[in-house]
Amino acid sequence: MDADALLGGLDDQQRRAVTSEAAPLAILAGAGAGKTRVLTRRIAWRAATGSVDPRRVLAVTFTRKAAGELRARLAQLDVQPAVTAGTIHALALAQLRARYTEQRRDFPALLERKARLLVPLTGRRGADARVAASELAGEIEWAKARGIRPDGYTAAVRAAGRNPPRDDMAAVYGRYEREKQRRGLVDFDDLLWSCAEVLETDPEFAAAQRWRFRALFVDEFQDISPAQLRLVRAWLGDRTDLCVVGDADQAIYGFGGADPSFLTDFARHFPTAEVLHLGRNYRSTPQIVDTAEAVLRDAGGARPPRVGVRASGPRPTVTEYDSEEDEARRVAARLQEARTAERRWSDLAVLYRTNAQSAAFESALSAVGIPFRVRGAGSFLDRPEVRAALDRLRDAARDAPGRSFAEHLVDLDVVDAAAGGERSEHGDALVRLGREYLDAEPGSGSLDGFLAFLTAALRDDAPIDEDAVELLTFHRAKGLEFHTVFVTGLERGLVPISYADTPPERAEERRLLYVALSRAEQALHCSWARSRTFGLRTARRSPSPWLEPIGSALRGDATDVAARPAPAGVRAARARLVAAAGEPTVAGAALFAALRDWRRGLARASGVPAYVIFPDSTLRAVAESRPATAEDLLALPGVGPVKAARHGDAVLQLVRSHT
Repeated sequence: MDADALLGGLDDQQRRAVTSEAAPLAILAGAGAGKTRVLTRRIAWRAATGSVDPRRVLAVTFTRKAAGELRARLAQLDVQPAVTAGTIHALALAQLRARYTEQRRDFPALLERKARLLVPLTGRRGADARVAASELAGEIEWAKARGIRPDGYTAAVRAAGRNPPRDDMAAVYGRYEREKQRRGLVDFDDLLWSCAEVLETDPEFAAAQRWRFRALFVDEFQDISPAQLRLVRAWLGDRTDLCVVGDADQAIYGFGGADPSFLTDFARHFPTAEVLHLGRNYRSTPQIVDTAEAVLRDAGGARPPRVGVRASGPRPTVTEYDSEEDEARRVAARLQEARTAERRWSDLAVLYRTNAQSAAFESALSAVGIPFRVRGAGSFLDRPEVRAALDRLRDAARDAPGRSFAEHLVDLDVVDAAAGGERSEHGDALVRLGREYLDAEPGSGSLDGFLAFLTAALRDDAPIDEDAVELLTFHRAKGLEFHTVFVTGLERGLVPISYADTPPERAEERRLLYVALSRAEQALHCSWARSRTFGLRTARRSPSPWLEPIGSALRGDATDVAARPAPAGVRAARARLVAAAGEPTVAGAALFAALRDWRRGLARASGVPAYVIFPDSTLRAVAESRPATAEDLLALPGVGPVKAARHGDAVLQLVRSHT
């Protein structure tokens, strides 16, 4: 693709990020700022101008989905030959395997789940052992992300003020490492350590990799851990051709070892670096941008400007409910209202802080026939903590058949309340469902009856390719966007989470809420409940402290955010941004928004990036010129015979509906 064409449709900030000759370079891209667009255009622009050979590019991501999207966008931009792109673990594995092959050695087997070795070390059985093994695995991953070995674990935990899951955690960690070595296994963390160590100690191997990959690009740099940064530095060597992209406001994985200071202090870690900012949000309405920004501004300190350049939309809402059941039922009803002929279920999402909160929504949506999909942890009944609790109920019913189900439920509540953590949260949700079952079935009920009730109440988790409302935690929502978002459970103890005790932990919780709020494109609804049931106990709740800055942003002298005049400087900035971005006039804004909604739904249904259908520049041209015939449509930039035949009727119908 022509280099100048690659700059089309970019605003001034994006264009500078694409064309900058700085190395190293950090691009700080706020939510909705076009981060991936800038990253792929920069790679394509450098290839088009001859400053890099695509075969010599290594693009590092942190998820397979992100790697696939990056490759698809580069292919759309006609970057040939293809760059090497993948997750940091996959790239490390490929390089290590190649080295072993050259040395005529067999590469160790990859241990995909640490629990396989850790279950025997828990001293427990069945589902309880799997839950405990999961906790141990998380702690080992925390240590390995920081480069901490078993002999240094105790001192590191003490320095971090961390509470390990077991007093003998260092010994468990050591036994895990020895057992792994005895069986000839490596885990995913070992891939990073081993690849970095080989690059640091084997000059021949390092020279070969650095000759092959001369330009290094890293996405989501705020999520990088010390172990991962060590590998990035090893790939880079003494060179400077590094470009990273990220957003410190979306740094939400500190618990797993990520250190956002590598991005926020990039110039300190790489002294010759240039740092650029992208502050224009193209995803969300100004009302949603202002609401999300209010949460971060509440923390104090200077912040870079974040400006929403989309057309104005409805004011976000904050709703108070009597209980979590009432919240779930009312959200289900509002989802039905939000679903229209033009808006698919998959354009709608319900977000919550903890996995256990999904149970109430699974039940409420099932009751009214709304299809849903639970992201990440799987449906409520599939989670290890829930399976463990059900196993305990089965054991109790077998060992004491004369006791009533209600009595077994009380015992489960006592045991899980004492356990704490994820086990306690899921146990609470299961006991609450047990109480609902007892309310619905006369008499004392039975275990078999309760299992049948659960199957019926939580039955509609949809396959991944079906049109369904997304149910997901704040963490799982990162990187996604939806037309309408319900951010629920905004109460003290959940937002921020009760165990976020230190200032850094609470700061991460604040950023996590920002991530949830900024997933919304057009409509945002926040809610909390005055009471919430934990097992058999119902507790009064108070609103999250961060609902106050949200409320202040929405109230604004008791006027609607959409109607409230912005400060003169902000109004002028927005006007300049709209002009720079080539936004349609006010008369065409509604049609442009409708065209983007149509394109988004079609892209999700087709499994392709939205720009493959039509780029924004084409949709803007349609909104401004309002073509009446197929011939008119073909005269617009970005519309060829194939796309006109495939999408022309739908586009013309949208134009007619907005005249």
